[in-house]
Amino acid sequence: MPKLKTESHSEYLHRIMKPISNSICAAKWYNATIWLGSGHTASCHHTPMHEISIEALRKNPKQLHNTPEKKASRQEMLDGKRPSECDYCWRIEDLSEEHVSDRVYKTEIYTDAEVKALPKIGADNNIDLKTLEIAFDRNCNFACSYCGPSFSSKWGQDITANGYYQNLVSDGATVFQQDGKWAALYKNSANNPYIHAFWKWWPELRTSLQELRITGGEPMLSQDFWKFMESLANDFPEQLRLAVNSNLGARRELVDRLISVSHGLKEFDFYTSCEAVGEQAEYIRDGLDYELFCENIEHVLRNGNIRVFNVMMTINSLCLFSLTDFLDQVLEWKQKFGGQKLVFSTNILSLPKFMSPTFLPSDLLHGCREELLRWLEKNQMNENISVWEHNCLNRLVEYIKKQAELRRCASTTRSYEHDFKSFYTQYDERRGKSLSNTFPMLADWYNSLELIEPEQSPTPPTAPKTIP
Repeated sequence: MPKLKTESHSEYLHRIMKPISNSICAAKWYNATIWLGSGHTASCHHTPMHEISIEALRKNPKQLHNTPEKKASRQEMLDGKRPSECDYCWRIEDLSEEHVSDRVYKTEIYTDAEVKALPKIGADNNIDLKTLEIAFDRNCNFACSYCGPSFSSKWGQDITANGYYQNLVSDGATVFQQDGKWAALYKNSANNPYIHAFWKWWPELRTSLQELRITGGEPMLSQDFWKFMESLANDFPEQLRLAVNSNLGARRELVDRLISVSHGLKEFDFYTSCEAVGEQAEYIRDGLDYELFCENIEHVLRNGNIRVFNVMMTINSLCLFSLTDFLDQVLEWKQKFGGQKLVFSTNILSLPKFMSPTFLPSDLLHGCREELLRWLEKNQMNENISVWEHNCLNRLVEYIKKQAELRRCASTTRSYEHDFKSFYTQYDERRGKSLSNTFPMLADWYNSLELIEPEQSPTPPTAPKTIP
């Protein structure tokens, strides 16, 4: 039995989740992201990835998901404790009781019976997934500012050509001080034990999965992606909904190829990402052609067999200045193609921390927050915006307000401001961009920032040897 149609998210939390424990999240059991290129996994896109043991895979391919780390977090949740890796949700819940976190959204997609069964299943069972996001490799044509070489081959090319980013000192900044080769250990996927384990698990996994979402990198640039799609062509699981996460910057012929594939699928969802408009979007998401991106969205919606089209916004400090303009664009698409067919989400960037929206000057943050409040007031009765989408934006408004107050009082603010200046100075030089020209409202503050003299040059982490 799914969530009652007349039931609020908060009511669901109290009816189904709290009787199990105050920290339960079904994603720890039923959901996973797995990066087959590097052999890492996470319970959702908010939690840090961790390594999958090759030795464990030899015994049981289900260890792609059922790792010791996840089992420990499951037990904490059953005991009513808060796993530290899930701090994104705890920060949202601690804003106020009226704000539900993503663990509620990620739990209510399963039936009441499936959720209520969690205590009986326990923490240690090697269970099959119901929802899975999977990446075959990191091949990508974008090098978005808040991404990194571990998830983008284009980012890796930047590091190889220009060296590591220097003089970064805050949490999460080390992602720019390595080339990401550890995430592409196997040049030949035929030699990749993680891919072998996936195919070994697949006959059983295909019977339990309700949704499979393929990401990257850019999946349309992956030969393993197309191989997998071909394998599904004549043997598609009846109950499975397939989804693809694309930046929509690939060649039109690849987009058309995916559109063609969609017409052979019973249920097909599409995910893409953007959170700003025009030149500002292209600055944040290096490689993006914003006009082409918009054209491709409409091309897919007009010609694809799409159940739901999802626009994901990664809320970072730079997107705030044209976020409402992008929301207006999303509303145009909703009006044209249907408010239930095209949906949006807001995901607040956690790492790297110096790109968080909470470290901007308080006057600029206040202005961005007020602009978003005006947009919400103007569109509060818009029938194309769901209750869930309204909740996401209201939560963002509250988060910006409270986190900004906390962070700007912290002694670590200086290091984040330093890294903001240090990173974007190097980013501009490498990418032929200008933060001050693209975001003139930030220019005075940005130019006033002073760099901390490094005590010593950082020692980049050693990447594992690439296996042929």
